[in-house]
Amino acid sequence: MAFRLSNNLIGILNAVTFLLSIPILGAGIWLGHRADGTECERYLSAPVIALGVFLLVVSIAGLVGACCRVTWLLWVYLLAMFVLIVALFCFTVFAFVVTNRGAGEAVSGRGYKEYRLGDYSNWLQKRVENHKNWNRIRSCLQGSKVCKNLQDKKESVTDFMRSDLSPIESGCCKPPTSCGFTYVSGTDWTKTTATNSSSDPDCNTWSNDALCYDCQSCKAGVVATVKRDWKRTAIVCIVFLVFIIIVYSIGCCAFRNNRRDNAYHGGWKGGYA
Repeated sequence: MAFRLSNNLIGILNAVTFLLSIPILGAGIWLGHRADGTECERYLSAPVIALGVFLLVVSIAGLVGACCRVTWLLWVYLLAMFVLIVALFCFTVFAFVVTNRGAGEAVSGRGYKEYRLGDYSNWLQKRVENHKNWNRIRSCLQGSKVCKNLQDKKESVTDFMRSDLSPIESGCCKPPTSCGFTYVSGTDWTKTTATNSSSDPDCNTWSNDALCYDCQSCKAGVVATVKRDWKRTAIVCIVFLVFIIIVYSIGCCAFRNNRRDNAYHGGWKGGYA
């Protein structure tokens, strides 16, 4: 009996997924074993490897199950796809819920915004304020040299004030505007008497050597970045979820075809015998 359309489509899709899983898996292994890799890259390697292995195993199950008519493998494939659909749906809803609060505050005469940790969701605040989590995040920030761009720039105070800084640059690489420090360079500021009158604890935490990596504004900048990235990811997840549901539906058709063919061949052989 000729292959049905659904089996062919599942076979093609899983062949493509299998080919994609190999570079993903290779990238994860490479990130984890780079001699000069940062803490961020090593921490990222585990989920990348897990994603690569998952795609590899699932694509093989779907490919063999659809093309070789192995019904139990196709059942495993559909089960994995169902779990993926549920997980993506839950993550998408969760991402929109925890990112519905908080935004940078515009400052008069500044091209950048200031960030306050208390403006964001409690869940994100607790995650970033956890001592163990923050030590890892701070190590990542320092290892990736997020402030190097500001350190290398030699621009006037007017140009700096007009700069469009990222949330992390604004929160971690410079002191809060409320401190009233005197600008020397992007990461070099002189404390003034205005520091003592400011109620912001970050003013005392700031140091030209350590910058503001231990400041609340830095944590807020990280949370703002996470919020932005999660919202983008959630939108991508919605598109991917629609695609996965379509593939899952095709897989269900292929599974039904396998069962019909197995029943047909079993009945034909039994009748012939």
